[in-house]
Amino acid sequence: MIGAVGHIRLSRPIVTGEVEICIQHSPSLTFSGFVCTNFKRFCRVIVYFRGGGRCRRLPGGSLNDMERAATAQRATKETEIRISLNLDGTGISEVSTGVGFFDHMLTLFSAHGLFDLTVDAQGDLEVDFHHTVEDVGLVLGEALDQALGDRNGIQRYGHAVVPMDEVLTAVTVDLSRRPFLAFSLPSGHVPGAAFDTLLAKEFFRALVSRGGLNLHLNVFYGENEHHIIESMFKASGRALDQASAIDPRRTGAPSTKGAL
Repeated sequence: MIGAVGHIRLSRPIVTGEVEICIQHSPSLTFSGFVCTNFKRFCRVIVYFRGGGRCRRLPGGSLNDMERAATAQRATKETEIRISLNLDGTGISEVSTGVGFFDHMLTLFSAHGLFDLTVDAQGDLEVDFHHTVEDVGLVLGEALDQALGDRNGIQRYGHAVVPMDEVLTAVTVDLSRRPFLAFSLPSGHVPGAAFDTLLAKEFFRALVSRGGLNLHLNVFYGENEHHIIESMFKASGRALDQASAIDPRRTGAPSTKGAL
């Protein structure tokens, strides 16, 4: 039996079993389960009373405010990095890596993926950008893996095609836990900027290795290196947003194996 339909924002963790939630500004009500159709900050919730056969069964533990978030860090003789990632955000970011162009790209990644992202990175930029960019990819991958948890209920696959003036880029993602990067640039492209496509590739390779994802990044055509790299980050954010989204019809792993 359906008990109520509304939009809620949880102010406390929820656990398996009977929970108290507040729908908008109404008094607290007690229900036995719910189905969420959108895990982006606000949820359209269908609430069922105890005994309703359609209640979604939640895993043990809690979902903190319906947000899947994590913080990861790394400290070496070359870099010191701390990253916080919220998959169920609104695209708010605060990024500081010491590399202005990289900050801009990560901000675009956050905005187009609707991820809340905080990046605080210090690195040996007097050497070059490589250590900082690669290590940010590693730490962001770790935060992504932690935020995804057991990956039950996710869409798993995502795809986005993004034009950037003369450039057209497609990114396809499989959150399979099997790291693989396919990275294709237009024939004849020659990297030349201070932050070039080779450095972008190192970032994505690091992200893939620690994030446990299969990432196919294909730039079909284009000339301007800024446009090429920008389209990569925008499309990656959008594809990851699709792949990490919750499918309310799915209660377990998105695989016939029963686990990813």
